[in-house]
Amino acid sequence: MFFEDFSIIDLTHPLSSQVPTWNGSCGFHLEVKLDYDQTFRVQQIKMHAGIGTHIDAPSHRIQGGSAIDDLPLQQLIAPACVIDVSTKAHEDYEISLEDIEHYEKQFGLVPEHSLVIGYTGWSRYWQSPDQYRNEDANGQMHFPVFSKEAAELLLQRNVVGIAIDTLSPDCLDHSFPVHKIILGAEKYIIENIADCSLLPPKGAMVIALPIRAQNATEAPIRIVGLVKKSAAH
Repeated sequence: MFFEDFSIIDLTHPLSSQVPTWNGSCGFHLEVKLDYDQTFRVQQIKMHAGIGTHIDAPSHRIQGGSAIDDLPLQQLIAPACVIDVSTKAHEDYEISLEDIEHYEKQFGLVPEHSLVIGYTGWSRYWQSPDQYRNEDANGQMHFPVFSKEAAELLLQRNVVGIAIDTLSPDCLDHSFPVHKIILGAEKYIIENIADCSLLPPKGAMVIALPIRAQNATEAPIRIVGLVKKSAAH
């Protein structure tokens, strides 16, 4: 069988009312509307569109950009390149041009139409929302991100998008330059990706499928990696 040759890696954090969110408020509610005494348990989900492991469509930042339901499947199924900075990333670290260049010296140029994943190790704080958000006394969050220069280089490589294991590829700069660069080029961004350490630096495929909500600018996803067993760590 096909799957006998692959390890299947879940890169998705489970959703609950306790997950870290951008504004710190509870963004997820799962409520029972009918129960088994009425034959079926029927639940209602209430949540922010950009919660947990989720995808930003171009329209999240760019007026007139593609929405979630416009994203073609060919972009949501892609080879993965994992930029591992987990041994040196700190709360204000930016994945740099040099980090991309170092990766390419080891593994070759980032292929066209790939998803570049920034693995910072920050997801170790996922179960502790205060640490994951890491607010200072002025309410400013601190966590690793992508640099503007790295985002610009990845556009030259014609990637389908970027992903990171933090709340956002932007943090301290409130003009959100990486969002503007990536989404402005009709690429997408995945935030709060999980378990990047289980992927090899290259050779895996990822499948990142959001609910196909019309005109949505963000949506939760279930993202999985397919790793050939011969390429796994």
